[in-house]
Amino acid sequence: MNSLIVHADLGVTKISRHIYGHFSEHLGRCIYEGLWVGEDSPIPNTNGIRNDVTEALRKLNPPNLRWPGGCFADTYHWKDGIGPRENRPSIVNVHWGGVTENNHFGTHEFMDLCETLGCEPYICGNLGSGTVEEMSQWLEYLTMPEKSPMSDLRRSNGREKPWEVTYWSVGNENWGCGGNMRAEYYVDLYRRYSTYCRNVSGKRLYKVACGFQDEWNEVILRENHRLMDGLSVHYYCMSEGWEHKGAATGFPEKQWHSLLKSALGIEEFIKRTATIMDRYDPDKRIGMIMDEWGAWYDVEPGTNPGFLYQQNTIRDALVAGVTLNIFNAHADRVHMANIAQTINVLQSMILTDGPRMLRTPTYHVFEMYKVHQDSTLLPTNLATEECSTDGVTIPRLSASASKNKEGVIHISLCNMDPLNSADITCDIRGDHRSKVMGRILTSEEMDGHNTFDAPDTVYPAPFEDCKLDENVLAMKLPAKSVVVLELN
Repeated sequence: MNSLIVHADLGVTKISRHIYGHFSEHLGRCIYEGLWVGEDSPIPNTNGIRNDVTEALRKLNPPNLRWPGGCFADTYHWKDGIGPRENRPSIVNVHWGGVTENNHFGTHEFMDLCETLGCEPYICGNLGSGTVEEMSQWLEYLTMPEKSPMSDLRRSNGREKPWEVTYWSVGNENWGCGGNMRAEYYVDLYRRYSTYCRNVSGKRLYKVACGFQDEWNEVILRENHRLMDGLSVHYYCMSEGWEHKGAATGFPEKQWHSLLKSALGIEEFIKRTATIMDRYDPDKRIGMIMDEWGAWYDVEPGTNPGFLYQQNTIRDALVAGVTLNIFNAHADRVHMANIAQTINVLQSMILTDGPRMLRTPTYHVFEMYKVHQDSTLLPTNLATEECSTDGVTIPRLSASASKNKEGVIHISLCNMDPLNSADITCDIRGDHRSKVMGRILTSEEMDGHNTFDAPDTVYPAPFEDCKLDENVLAMKLPAKSVVVLELN
């Protein structure tokens, strides 16, 4: 039997809204076509940015958006992306497909997008191929209110007021695509670059250092913990591993289980990383910044392998749901996370095809889970059965609970079993509740997904198979489902 206890009177930790962040890299069709179509496009847009996409993203209450990469960040030179667009030099995207980009989407366009979405910018500076001066000048250009060479340049490009910038990453994956550096070398570079990363508006800058695996993280934290606010780490789940990642659709049942098992592995990664962080930062001042995470498959047949375009199914919805439940559970250490990526790349929120657009099952999970943003985490005890196939075993259920500032309790539940429903009782302790309502996301097929011809095949619906009696919930969760309950 499955059971959940929610301790409604014992919540202490706040679930930062920034855990529900997003990531848009210059990769494939994420920026160009996904976000940016240009002011002359027949696709409805505002100042070149697609209206349908921004309208959809706003409904997620996006807290932040990471840009311009990813690997792309350490080849990006920001001055190439400002000024009149017809005068901007092009760039070859050496990391992703070798395509030539015209730099029409740059600093002003990105900051305008963040203002439109009502989210905070999270910018990744170029440590790999850039200079200290270049990174320092970018911050001056963005945030300097007084007269200076870079603020004058900003004004000449049409922006009088400085922008609000808090989150700044000093490089990306510098152990790999960002320079193949040794941890000891990166430590010294971080010290140098971060010294000149000044938010000249007078507001505090939240500086994020590049993390990796245990040995690297140990060096970074031992040497630089006083100089950093966040540690960037990445985690991707796959059904078969890096060499054969598996297909996004048409997969066998074993790959359902193996992918979810890989997704659940993020909790052990968080615990290992947190153990190292606790040695140098016992007060948990430094945030774990999981600024790339999600499911990674083989690309869709016939598409550019460098564009990382993949379909998105109910299995991805379960990946998102259980991962966000895990982030919530570790909200004392996980301060920010960014799913990879927003549009047309990896585990996307949105897919586009010319003028057409669809919301993926992952999008719907983020929309359902937004109720946890900035709410208080409620401790839970979950007893769950297991499910397995071909020797791959995973827990059947995952859960998380929170209470918002109005006192409303939300419980998110995932049934990872692709074939069988699950009965569960939920005991709400320390607080009386008299009314429950909920929504469910599920699908008849294991690879149920939305297409441009049928964009609402996988879509949230009211969840009614739930009864509340004397503070005890009894419910049946359908196979492969994500449910979010609201208790008043």
